[in-house]
Amino acid sequence: MDKFDKKIVQKLERDSRISYSKLADDIGLSKTPCWQRVKHLEATGVILSYTTELDYEKLGFEINAVVFVVIDFEKSEQFETSVQSHRSIIRCAAVTGDYDYLLEVVAKNMREFDNLLRKELSRLPGVQRFNTSLSTREVKQSFVISDLL
Repeated sequence: MDKFDKKIVQKLERDSRISYSKLADDIGLSKTPCWQRVKHLEATGVILSYTTELDYEKLGFEINAVVFVVIDFEKSEQFETSVQSHRSIIRCAAVTGDYDYLLEVVAKNMREFDNLLRKELSRLPGVQRFNTSLSTREVKQSFVISDLL
């Protein structure tokens, strides 16, 4: 990645709805080379997608929690497949340390959260045990990784 690619990534990460004309002006290229660079960044997997950041609470999800999970590693593939399609799991990462996975989940209320833990997460393939922590408030929700380039 050269300086133009880095500038493109930084601009798009902050505003993925920016027009190619504005993006090109901001980074000092003409529109067509800028567009070609964006397409190359997409094709090479640097840019994975363009998303919308949502406020979970305003959408009715009062509960946001982190669930640390220990699994039977013989069932790790089935666990990961199940996690991919589970509607309440918004993030999953394999981690090191005392747990095998970190999940971020949302629920509309405590009753739904209890049901999620008891009847759904506990029954995912290979789950041996888990530990949960509720989020009390957001301190920082987003980050700009391209600032680290």
